Amino acid sequence: MGKEIERKFRVASDAWRASVTKTVHIVQGYLSKDIERVVRVRTADDRGAITIKGVTRHAERAEYEYEIPVGDARELLRELCLKPLIEKTRYYVPQGELAWEIDVFHAPQDGLIVAEIELPSADHVFERPAWLGEEVTADPRFYNQNITSRGL
Repeated sequence: MGKEIERKFRVASDAWRASVTKTVHIVQGYLSKDIERVVRVRTADDRGAITIKGVTRHAERAEYEYEIPVGDARELLRELCLKPLIEKTRYYVPQGELAWEIDVFHAPQDGLIVAEIELPSADHVFERPAWLGEEVTADPRFYNQNITSRGL
């Protein structure tokens, strides 16, 4: 079974920007936002993907992601995904063997900045950089599928 273990945080300052090694423009939408499962379509620059995610329990959930042709992903986003779509820029900041992914949202929550780190295990210890703010891992308002429909 595919599994994602992720912690999510607000960002307290722009100090992370000095350590960025890569950026990607992401457009994503949802074919399903059921409470027990979501089906997401995404383009990340010139790549397409479809992802199925299960319910989040603590910081863990089932996740299956498959690359699809970018043209198919764009068509799914345009024709079948629920609106509004999410548009964001993802910035990568390495930290040892891990990396922070900092998402700066452009739509529909313009200006929202959230940092995520994927962990190899739920009890994995990681350094919290000084620019990191409040943890929001358990706050459903910060799940991407909810960002399209709720104010923060």
